Amino acid sequence: MFRRVYLDNAATTPVDPRVLESLLPYLRDKFGNPSSIHFYGQGARSAIDKARHQVAEFIGSRPNEIVFTSGGTESNNLAIRGLFDANRRHGSHIVTTVVEHPAVGSVCESLTKEGAEVTVVPVGANGCADPGAIREAIREDTVLVTVMLVNNEMGAVQPVSEIGRIVRDLRSDGRKIWLHTDAVQAAGKIRVSVEDLGCDLLSLSGHKIYGPKGIGALYVKRGVRIAPQNIGGHQERERRGGTENVAFAAALGTACEIASTEMDENAERVERLRDRFESEILEAVPDIVINGIEGPRSPYISNIAFKGIEGEGLLINLDMSGVAVSTGSACSSGSIEPSHVIVALGTDDDVARGSVRFSFGKDNTEDDVDYVLGLVPKAVENLRRLSPRYQSASGA
Repeated sequence: MFRRVYLDNAATTPVDPRVLESLLPYLRDKFGNPSSIHFYGQGARSAIDKARHQVAEFIGSRPNEIVFTSGGTESNNLAIRGLFDANRRHGSHIVTTVVEHPAVGSVCESLTKEGAEVTVVPVGANGCADPGAIREAIREDTVLVTVMLVNNEMGAVQPVSEIGRIVRDLRSDGRKIWLHTDAVQAAGKIRVSVEDLGCDLLSLSGHKIYGPKGIGALYVKRGVRIAPQNIGGHQERERRGGTENVAFAAALGTACEIASTEMDENAERVERLRDRFESEILEAVPDIVINGIEGPRSPYISNIAFKGIEGEGLLINLDMSGVAVSTGSACSSGSIEPSHVIVALGTDDDVARGSVRFSFGKDNTEDDVDYVLGLVPKAVENLRRLSPRYQSASGA
């Protein structure tokens, strides 16, 4: 029987009904501008203040260290560009990894046109960077290290806490160096504490944690200077000009509060679903590889390479049967090149091109897994039958 199954939660999540209810009043009666001093404005200001406290509690920061943005991409831009612009007198070198989201990698690349030098550290077969390699890449003129916490394509959990200790040790010796982490795929999925991570800047996004699209936040540790990238107002302690998105900020605060309460239970249940899915796929389909399985992973993501086929072919086949998956980052859709993340694992082109991301969410069920398991083996078999590359490799 045909049904709809959504397994692309790493791209975006549905808005939780409780989150929706929390934002609606600020689109109706409580519509004031939070910069206004009258009754309507102060009602909006109160909502912003509450949301700031909720987000801060979610990651263990102070409320005045939270800057509301339009989402993860803007948060990453503000963190990287803002830190570089405000501190370039201390150095022009940036260290990052080869598996970063384009919202980090492209920003770093763009800064090379403005005098920055960027060192891109490789990862191992488990998808993780070696903290020792990060340390070796740091130079006297390094001003920023930016390493994502959870990879958006294969779920690899990077050793950010270890990297944070390296940066703190260097700073204790008088070095002017800071650490940023893109936690968009981590927040709400695993516990995130800015103190434990030792980071100076941290990005998160509302629509990855059952909030609306168009809202995010950047944690900026007290004392860290960033140059605003939106000029034109004094909002957000002069770090991000523009009238605050009150309704969506309220929604983000609610989403963070819900995640804080329900995260552990959801993660445990979803991990069981993912592990069962992977176990049965391995038994039912030959010649597959689970990318990044050797290292620590988010419980929500399974990236599987089906040798001898194009991942897009399987995606389309599953979509016709009601199942939504992806071949990688939603921000890179349309690219004809294999995923830079999967290539970075040292895999061959066949594996990279046949990789599909199944990303689970808190609303997925055992019935969803049963339905997908009933479709994938046959779909892969049919695609391989039409693939000269697979037929040649298998000797068929």
